[in-house]
Amino acid sequence: MTMRRHPIAGNWASLLLPIAEDDSIDFEKLGEEIDLLIAAKVDGIYSNGTAGEFHNQTNAEYERIQEMLASRCRAAGMAFVIGACQPDPIIMLDRLRRATAHKPLAIQVILPDWWALTNLEAIDFLHRASETAEGIPLILYNPPHAKRVLSPAELSDVCGPCPSVVGMKIADGDDAWYAQARAYLGEFSLFIPGHHLATGIKQGVAAGAFSNVACLSPRGAQAWTKLMHTDINAALEIESRICAFMDSHIVPFRREHGYCNAALDKLLAAVGNWGPVTTRLRWPYRFIGEQEAKGLRDRARAMIPELFAR
Repeated sequence: MTMRRHPIAGNWASLLLPIAEDDSIDFEKLGEEIDLLIAAKVDGIYSNGTAGEFHNQTNAEYERIQEMLASRCRAAGMAFVIGACQPDPIIMLDRLRRATAHKPLAIQVILPDWWALTNLEAIDFLHRASETAEGIPLILYNPPHAKRVLSPAELSDVCGPCPSVVGMKIADGDDAWYAQARAYLGEFSLFIPGHHLATGIKQGVAAGAFSNVACLSPRGAQAWTKLMHTDINAALEIESRICAFMDSHIVPFRREHGYCNAALDKLLAAVGNWGPVTTRLRWPYRFIGEQEAKGLRDRARAMIPELFAR
């Protein structure tokens, strides 16, 4: 079995931005949210993913979000990852540089995205990012909506020469994809979509998830993740109902109405009703109404009661 570059793994909760009606970030509620995620005893908290609206904040806001996350997590002994993602490579390196001061467990980056990079350009970018990170491990985020979605073989070609890249957040696929992931990506910690995590664990591929299920229920997602290591068949049965809920009640907002993924994740958090985050996104992105979340709360608890058990 190939040794992984880094032991980072588990159920990671996304830091979602509480957005006020005037489009400002409500930092008081953000602090409350961090405290709730710490209390849920998730494996870690990560900032500035897609659901954290990294693409739509000022540098001053970026600084304040990371400072708040880092200080509260450090005081509580909670692992945290900072996202330095930005489509612009110069801004991304600057955010990466700022993130190093907080000494997170890892820093998440994307490949510059205005014009898709070739493999050689991607390697060059990751080398520069590695130098800027000053020894802090990197996680490459290559989502399905990236300009260029890399196959397992391409991910190996791009990340293999960059020892600082210890993991990647990617979409999974069918059995053939999993076979390719085992063949090419065994040394990396792979984070797959949260609602597929039991399948990824059974396939011997997933290390964990930066998880949409944790958006719905941080405590429930943590308990479900632990179950995967003691009763995988029970965890897979719960996964089938999580996927049924997503397919029937969440994905249609994207497929039929054009809402972005961040809108779906904030809807999940509002359905879970565990903290101060509403469905509101920052302008110009459209968000799903709170009444939709309220209407789905009973349905979620009926379909997947395990995620909401106290």
